[in-house]
Amino acid sequence: MHVRSTAAGLEVLAPAKLNLFLEVLDKRDDGFHEIETLMVPIGLFDTLHFQDAPSGRIDLTCRTSATFGGSAEPIPAGPENIVFRAVDLVRRRFGVTKGARVRLMKRIPMAAGLAGGSSDAAAALVATCRLWELALSPGELSQLAAELGSDVPFFLGRGAAVCRGRGERIQPVSGLGNLWFVVVKPPVGLSTAEVYRACRAADRPRRVESLIEALRAGRLARAALGLHNALQPAAEKLEPWVGRLSREFAALDCLGHKMSGSGTSYFGLCRHARQARRVAACLRTRGVGRCYAVQGTN
Repeated sequence: MHVRSTAAGLEVLAPAKLNLFLEVLDKRDDGFHEIETLMVPIGLFDTLHFQDAPSGRIDLTCRTSATFGGSAEPIPAGPENIVFRAVDLVRRRFGVTKGARVRLMKRIPMAAGLAGGSSDAAAALVATCRLWELALSPGELSQLAAELGSDVPFFLGRGAAVCRGRGERIQPVSGLGNLWFVVVKPPVGLSTAEVYRACRAADRPRRVESLIEALRAGRLARAALGLHNALQPAAEKLEPWVGRLSREFAALDCLGHKMSGSGTSYFGLCRHARQARRVAACLRTRGVGRCYAVQGTN
């Protein structure tokens, strides 16, 4: 997340993420699943603008950029939008009487496993606290973020992290190197809840440490062997597009490939920027959806 002051208020760039590793360990008593995942922010951003609103109302407007194409679903602008809920949560929790005008430019595809909504929510928490001069501790911010969604606490940090629990326990990870990816969002999405309902917890869980060690050593071919997503088999049963993308990537020369999160977005790990741009251009000709060549960010 990148925050800067403007003449009118604040501008926030909210990044998407990829799950380079995701293991499902068990189902919890609260209905969520216990997971271990390595998440990396990438250079695909939504942009949010925040202004103080003395009227006391929350005024959210949403637009989609050209990267969505012509068939994007309309984005809700009321309480059903997680950005609205994040701003309202801060107001109610701390008795703020002011309001906020928020403009959201959406570039991250929705229902894609890229956590654009969660990233936007984290941006809203940080921006409104600055806008209204609320001196919250990192722990207080993390607690608010966890109330909004499992992936939201991750985006309060600036780089890669291993996330455990239902995703709210964050362990920052540094030194993963300069990573480049191709990301494809097919024409269809998937429900996170449906994918988790269809998945099975691992009998013999894989662990993330070997992947982290390979990335830190710059051994990308070895790291590619450690890419893992325990949700992918369930997603492939629910949505044929996931299996199609797996076959498309297998025919290319990416080092490795996997679905991100609960899908349907799919990514390939590349050797460098030039390869990422070339593979993305190739995939665009095959009509598989929106394609991006992106770098992992800090």
